[in-house]
Amino acid sequence: MRILGISAWYHDSAAALVHDGRIVAAAQEERFTRNKHDPNFPAHAIRYCLTAGGVSLAAVDHVVFYDKPFLKFERLLETYLAFAPRGFSSFRMAMMVWIKEKLFQKQMLLNELNALDPGFPGASKLLFAEHHQSHAASAFYPSPFEEAAILTMDGVGEWATTSMGIGRGNRLELLKEIHFPHSLGLLYSAFTYYTGFKVNSGEYKVMGLAPYGQPRFAQTILDHLIDLKGDGSFRMDMSYFNYCTGLTMTGDKFHRLFGGPPRKPEERITQREMDLAASIQAVIEEAVLRLTQSIAKETNSPNLCLAGGVALNCVANGKILRDGHFKNIWIQPASGDAGGALGAALAACHWHLGRERTPATGLDAMHGAYLGPEFAQEEIEHRLRTAGARFEVMDENALLDASVQALIEEKALGWFQGRMEFGPRALGARSILGDARSERMQSTLNLKVKFRESFRPFAPSVLRESVHEWFNLDGDSPYMLLVDDVLPAHRRPMTEAQQQLFGIEKLNIPRSSIPAVTHVDYSARIQTVHRETNPRYHALIQRFKERTGCPVIVNTSFNVRGEPIVGSPEDAFRCFMGTGIETLAIGRCFLRKEDQDPGLRIDYKDRFELD
Repeated sequence: MRILGISAWYHDSAAALVHDGRIVAAAQEERFTRNKHDPNFPAHAIRYCLTAGGVSLAAVDHVVFYDKPFLKFERLLETYLAFAPRGFSSFRMAMMVWIKEKLFQKQMLLNELNALDPGFPGASKLLFAEHHQSHAASAFYPSPFEEAAILTMDGVGEWATTSMGIGRGNRLELLKEIHFPHSLGLLYSAFTYYTGFKVNSGEYKVMGLAPYGQPRFAQTILDHLIDLKGDGSFRMDMSYFNYCTGLTMTGDKFHRLFGGPPRKPEERITQREMDLAASIQAVIEEAVLRLTQSIAKETNSPNLCLAGGVALNCVANGKILRDGHFKNIWIQPASGDAGGALGAALAACHWHLGRERTPATGLDAMHGAYLGPEFAQEEIEHRLRTAGARFEVMDENALLDASVQALIEEKALGWFQGRMEFGPRALGARSILGDARSERMQSTLNLKVKFRESFRPFAPSVLRESVHEWFNLDGDSPYMLLVDDVLPAHRRPMTEAQQQLFGIEKLNIPRSSIPAVTHVDYSARIQTVHRETNPRYHALIQRFKERTGCPVIVNTSFNVRGEPIVGSPEDAFRCFMGTGIETLAIGRCFLRKEDQDPGLRIDYKDRFELD
């Protein structure tokens, strides 16, 4: 039984292929088109998945879309009727798009699928899952648990914004929902907009900015914006928001409450924005903890599975784990809409068709999230030569030695190996690496390589067997979705003068013996690296540990600000030649910047629209 899942036409379009319940392949369309958060029909991703599965589209048993368009249309109509006559101009614009295109998404899907393969038999193979069904399925079915509580939280699907349920074997039941317009995801996005970042893209910047501020607006949020109950249920006062009827997230009443208009994108970040970020982060954490405590009491399960865009808030995830109401938590690495494609396929397989789950081998059924394209050594060499690259082909041992030496010399190392990751995080397949011990690495990578805001933190990749020696975590975090603290033994105490600093002034003070990955509050977004899922990356860090005594390196995504993570050797070479990356390992090819043709250097800084 082969099932193709598709998400499209909102943001982060993707495709995933499941064969007899086993995840074969999954990829986001943006990696092929180079258009970040590409919302278009994922034709390239579908072709890749079918090729990886060795199957034609016509031979697929079912194609499943990740939500139900008519339910979304119902929500749109009811929302505008509820707020009428406010928002007529927004309503008119939305209706033009829906009447022209989205109301006929079933036919649009069939047209696109027939364009890919004229042999596709049509509507008889087409299924539709509800949005939060897709999220819940993506959370539970790939997890290592036979039974688990399930919590999904995002902006909005059709109507649901928060869903709680229970999974047992191949059965999944959603028990409770909170409906639009009341939404933790949209509440966080409102502050993303208000602090001057892009909605559906900049939420992680708010999370990264939060430790620089004080949560002095948290009580204001709880008093005016959201009525948060003891069990985590909530309602929002919509008079402060504009997203139901307008073209912005917040309204004048919101702006008066917080003392002024939204920060304009790219304006200087002030202490006010830092405090706003700290405040909304504190409120979201409290809401999520109340929800998880409530579902723990209701289900009595020791296990929790998370998905939806809010599940990418790794600071909140770390607090759920430390809260102790659940012994184990598992988070879908592609928690946003891209993961809906995978969830839709799994929901059809297990929920709709009743197929039994195959027990996961290793950590879970996601194969480390390494589900995207890979390139044979011969193809890598051909593509690099065609691009004009100069490189040395090394054996495994020499490649690891050269890469470790580059890290020790405080050089940025592009690392392109094996199958591409599925989801927003680079996990050691399409990564830029650095020495976590370096005091200058954080600013160097942000300003000279990534071309992004200086406050943005970097994540540590650490050998799984060594994580407990460096962080307040003794468990698996393979998908970089848990935040925990650097252990006191590795911290550097602040002087009295340093303790008096505020906000961004704290940025360049080394906080530990691994300053490049230690945030201002001594926290880190941890990725545990496992020999079973990424042996070459594990071997690299092990070799680094043998040379330095440190099993931790910097891992950030292989791209610049506004660019999707690189998908091909050509993408990697262009990024290498357009940034301050000094060395690059692609397969067994090793490249040094000084060896390259200077005529191939490009101005990469302004190549992509800022995120």
